[in-house]
Order: sequence, then C-alpha cells, then structure tokens
Amino acid sequence: MTSPTLHNIQTPLLSIEYLQWNPQGKHTVVLTHGWPDAPITWNGVAQGLSECGLRVVAPALRGFAGTRFLSAQTPRSGQLAALGRDMLDFIDALRLEQPILVGHDWGARAVANAVGLKPGIASHLVMLSVGYGTNDPNQTLTYAQTRSYWYHWFMATARGEHAVRTDAKGFAKMMWDTWSPTGWYTEEDFNETARAFENPDWADIVLHSYRQRWGHAESFAESAIDDARLNPAPVIATPTLVMHGAADTCSHPDMSADKERFFSDIYKRVLIEGAGHFPQREHPGRVLQEIKDFCL
Repeated sequence: MTSPTLHNIQTPLLSIEYLQWNPQGKHTVVLTHGWPDAPITWNGVAQGLSECGLRVVAPALRGFAGTRFLSAQTPRSGQLAALGRDMLDFIDALRLEQPILVGHDWGARAVANAVGLKPGIASHLVMLSVGYGTNDPNQTLTYAQTRSYWYHWFMATARGEHAVRTDAKGFAKMMWDTWSPTGWYTEEDFNETARAFENPDWADIVLHSYRQRWGHAESFAESAIDDARLNPAPVIATPTLVMHGAADTCSHPDMSADKERFFSDIYKRVLIEGAGHFPQREHPGRVLQEIKDFCL
C-alpha cells in the first residue's frame, strides 16, 4: 500500500493542506472530507483509485488540519457557499482539468456548490451522506430529522459554543458514537482524525457554519454573490452519483431521496445497507467500487 504525501498550495485566501496519491495520474479525483472528520477519512478509498491510474488529492477544508488563512482579517466564515468557492480556488491553484469531485458531508456541500457556481468544472460529481438542495433555512424538516440535528441547534447557544471551543474532541466523538452502527472505528482512528480539530480557526468555522445556515449568525458579504447563485439550488448538469448509508442517524436517507429534478445529466442514487453517516470509512470497498463503476 502506497502512503500519501503531504502538500500545501496557496489560493487567494488560504494555504490549503492536502494529501496526494499517484501524482503522475493522468486524471485527478478530489476527495473532500466532512465534519467532524479529516482528509484521512479517504485512506481506504484513495488507494484503490490511485491503483486505477488516477491522481488523487484530498484537501483539508478551511479550519481543519494544516489549512490556514493567509490574512488575519479574512472573515472566519463557515458558509457553505464559501466552501464551494474554496473548492474552485483549489482546482484553479492545482490547474486541474475537469476533475472528478467527490465529497462527504461538508465536503459534499463544497463540491456540489463548486459545480453549481461553475458548471462544467468537473467531469463527475459524487456526494455522500447529504441531500442536494437542503441548504435553505426555511426548508421543512420532519420531527425525526429535527431531533437528529440537535447539535445544530445546540451550537446556536452559549452552552454549545462553550462545548465547541473547550471540548472539540469530546463533542466530535459524540457524533462518531451516535451517527453509525457501533464498532466501525477504533480509538486510534478517532484520535488521529481529531488532530485536525486543533486548527486555531476550527471552532470559529464550525460555529459560524451551523449558526449561519439556520439564520442564527450573519452571512458575510464576501459570499453574497455566490449565496445568491446557490439559493435556490441550481440544476446540476454534471453526471452525479449520490451515496447514502441506510443506517445514517445524522442525515436520514430520506434527505437525499427524490432529488432527480435537480439533475439534468445522468443521476444515480445508491443506498448502502448497514452503513451509517461515514460510508467511506465503514464500507470503503463498496464506496470505491461505486465510484469506479460510475466515473471510470
């Protein structure tokens, strides 16, 4: 098994840290992690993709691992539109030509928003564990999904802010322990991932992301144009694969159901039985095969 190499590249706002496998690959796949997670979430998938001849890169999102803002004056925004813009900047910095964009959770929002902001930027889009078109703060949620989103509302409170700022590791572990069937990770897995939460901007990004998306924090003007282009959600004209764990207790599988109207090209949705919120960790072989079958 080939170990990834660690790199950094500058965009207009960030120095983005990323893992890379098979740098000589003729086509690139970008694997983007979610919350609370890190680029190493893709280890079980990236190796297989690199063995198919692909160059594989896995960036750390703003506020995670070694990704840093270039200026202290840049707003520490967690807006989903900002994540999409970061992805476009990352693609530009690496001079990638229509990469395959794959994202889980926050990463799925990032890659989908990148495609929404710049149609044609990707050859294929793959989203895990989220439903497209679910960024509207006025959307209707079932009571069951509202209960599952308890941590969103908790972070809107002073007590929730205190937890994020003083116990990032304990708060994140609560999600790992409750979002998937038991026994899917080791303490070593979690501790290695949790080092990504030691980024000095992690708490600010996380709190703003969850507060802003429900109207509990102000949007930053820097993302106003992109926000307007992404809400309501634009129709995606890129071949798209959605994967969702059937046992996901964070984002219920229904959240990604019946979304065909948002896609004008090939669209496929796959439910992975026995998987919770982290299919790429829980069932990496299945996720790898689905990506290969759809994209290669």
